[in-house]
Parts: sequence; structure tokens; C-alpha cells
Amino acid sequence: MKRILIIDDEKRIRDFVKRMVDSFAFDVEVYTDGENVETGLKAIQELKPDIVFLDIQMPDGTGFDLLNQVGEKNFELIFITAFQEYAIMAIKFSALDYILKPIDAEELKTALQNALDTIDFKKEETQYEALTHNLNTHQKRKLVLKTQESVHVVDLNEIIRCEADKNYTFFYLNSGKKILVSRTLKDFELLLANHGFFRVQQSHLINLEYIVRYDKSEGGSVIMKDGAAVPLSTAKKEQFFQLLENL
Repeated sequence: MKRILIIDDEKRIRDFVKRMVDSFAFDVEVYTDGENVETGLKAIQELKPDIVFLDIQMPDGTGFDLLNQVGEKNFELIFITAFQEYAIMAIKFSALDYILKPIDAEELKTALQNALDTIDFKKEETQYEALTHNLNTHQKRKLVLKTQESVHVVDLNEIIRCEADKNYTFFYLNSGKKILVSRTLKDFELLLANHGFFRVQQSHLINLEYIVRYDKSEGGSVIMKDGAAVPLSTAKKEQFFQLLENL
């Protein structure tokens, strides 16, 4: 039986999450011992949970402060947060999970199911290191790419382009490495659009820094530094050329 620990400064939230999780009838034990950073850290050390639901804002610090004090993070982590753009974006870039307050039962169930599905895989400290980095608003973000075999942490300026393959996305890096991730291109477009990336066509998202030229032949394509000729859709041409002028 897997152990779940809920850390949140509001007792009603802890009790609500426990009631919801109990109603899902998963083979789990739920503990509500964590009401702040201090007691949450103590509960992690004593209970050794498999899954932790962790509030971000607490009276004596943040969930991130708590994480920094945990040695080996041998648990799946799901943040609980009110809407905080900077924190949510850092969590997304680090490929970690979260649910928003007020908590929706279906979102909670999905997040818990995902955690249970991956609980026996090796935990990667690099994800938490990337999270710490991404919370620093003065640094360029790092993107965590999780594959079936491993976890890759890449600087955004390493990414030349991304290409959709149904519900998967291929990443092409300037090192020549190609990484396949089981997330949609739309997910990454939402993350990367404000970081110098542009979706030139339904299946292609490119890093504007790696453009070599625009080729008008065969309907128009963007030639990238890795030699790829990426098609440019007619609907995106005007916006694309405006972006080029501002580079």
C-alpha cells in the first residue's frame, strides 16, 4: 500500500484532499500531518511517503523551501497552489505536476493516477535542481524533457526546433541529439512562445535564433541551422515576417 502525505497550512484543504483520495478507492494510506514547512519536513522524514501533495504558500515559508531541506526526494510530488504565474511556469518547465485551488476532483484524481503510474521509476534529482533554477526570474529557464529511458535538462538555446508526431514531440538539439517526449507540441508551444519560439506550421515549432533563411520555393519553407527545411503555413507568414524584422 502506497503512502500519501498532504502538506498544507489549511486544515480544510488537507481534510478535503483526504476525503477525495479516499473516495477514489486507490490502494493508498493518506496522512494529513503536514501543516507547514517544519511539520511537513518532519512528516516526510518519519513517514517516508510515496506521494506528497505540497502547498506552495505556508506561514513559515514555501513548499520550495521545504524541498530544499529534504535530502533524498524518493517520492512523487504534486504541488497544490493558488494561481501564481511565476511558480506555475517554473513547475511546468521542470516537468513536475500541480493542481490549482480551488481543487477540482477530476484534476486531483488524474494527478494522483499519474503519480501512482510513475511511482516505481527512479526519481531524478535533476528535476528539482531545474525547478530551483527556474524559480529564479533572473535566469533563463531550463526545460526538463522526460522520456521513457531518462530525464534530460536542456537550456532553451540548445533547442533548434520541435516537431509533432501525433501525441509525441521530437526535440532537435544543436548537439545533434534528438529526444522524443510523450507530450503534444501544443503543450510546448504554450511554454516556449514567449521565449523566442514560433509555431510556423501545425507540426513545427522553431527557435527563431536558428533560422538561416526563408526559401520561397515549393510553397515557402524556413531553412534552419541543422539543415532542416521547415514548411511555413500561409496563415503564419505575416506574423513570421514581423517577428523576423524584430530579431
